[in-house]
Amino acid sequence: MGKSPPTDDALRHYIMSRIKSKNTSIEVSLRKALWGADIRYRKNYKKLPGTPDIALTKYRIAVFCDGEFWHGKDWEIKKPRLQSNREYWIDKIEKNMIRDRENERALLGLGWTVIRLWGSEIQKDLPGCVDDIKDAIFESKIEAYHINHEYGHEYGHEHMPLQDD
Repeated sequence: MGKSPPTDDALRHYIMSRIKSKNTSIEVSLRKALWGADIRYRKNYKKLPGTPDIALTKYRIAVFCDGEFWHGKDWEIKKPRLQSNREYWIDKIEKNMIRDRENERALLGLGWTVIRLWGSEIQKDLPGCVDDIKDAIFESKIEAYHINHEYGHEYGHEHMPLQDD
């Protein structure tokens, strides 16, 4: 006897199990573009809350590449449209959104800049996303300059490091 066809639940489970959380195509394309722009980073940096997809430790910048569905882009519009397994998905996505906000607050509290990019943004305007990150690096350099010149010399420090590793 042959195998029976998968049930809807079994098929859905199989499909969902194949969805990656690391090294997605949007992350890889952004990382390649950053590398090409001579911007060095750590990927999936576990030392920080939320394990940022990309961490620029030298500048204290955490970058998240968020999928629209999983992280609730336009949630109030899309939420009513959910049809199958509605309660499960609403609960799951709203928990993701809460966790995203908690991780962002924790990172800000540690003095990090948080950049969240939607997958569609990365796909449609990769150079613009890289420019956003370059702008954040520039802002970080300005802030470091002010810290070093306002406080560093007063305490005899030539440089106050921005990274913890």
